[in-house]
Amino acid sequence: MRNGKSLADYKPLPMPAVALLSQLNNRLIREETSYDREQLRIEHNELYNGLNSDQRNRFVSVITVVTEKKGGLFFVYGHGGTGKTYVYRTLIVRLRSEGKIVLAVASSGITALILQGGQTAHSRFEIPINLEENSICGIHQGTQLAELIKQTSLIIWDEAPMHHRHAFEAVDKTLKDILRFDDCNSCEKPFGAKIVLLGGDFRQILPVVPKGGRHEVVLASINNSYL
Repeated sequence: MRNGKSLADYKPLPMPAVALLSQLNNRLIREETSYDREQLRIEHNELYNGLNSDQRNRFVSVITVVTEKKGGLFFVYGHGGTGKTYVYRTLIVRLRSEGKIVLAVASSGITALILQGGQTAHSRFEIPINLEENSICGIHQGTQLAELIKQTSLIIWDEAPMHHRHAFEAVDKTLKDILRFDDCNSCEKPFGAKIVLLGGDFRQILPVVPKGGRHEVVLASINNSYL
């Protein structure tokens, strides 16, 4: 590609599969699958050995669902210092060492920097700034981001309690729309049957509602979402 050539210029070399070509041309998929798997395996072994019994149970629960491709919505709850981020890191390196795609997002830029390859949820899912009950994300069918999401094995969303419930619902509706052509039952499952792991501490910062009181803040929390 760098030299303006194709395998078609060199008969009789076979052309790769069309699906493979589309993946190679997808910058987002290349970025999420270009990790050093051997180094990640070594890191996973170190992290896994450091899990306590509670963390290991949560880890196994998520890995089992990812392996079986059942779909599922999880929430890891705990105050600061209980090792939530440690569990995220262990899950991320385990799945990426197997060539799977993990999207790590957070509600704030500072938190996103802690996660390997992390981004803010607004940036990754193109969540609208001005959220309403019927808002959807700016992801369209056939785009590179849509194809990336289709191939994603796990979505980790840290500091979830900070986000307005409409943000999660916008992502939920968008993923259902993107995945409905691949799975006709996706519209009946949370986040289109993608496996999503939310995490955070409700004793820290809750959604910010301009000029809103306690009642408005509680209503904006993910606890009040249909999810």
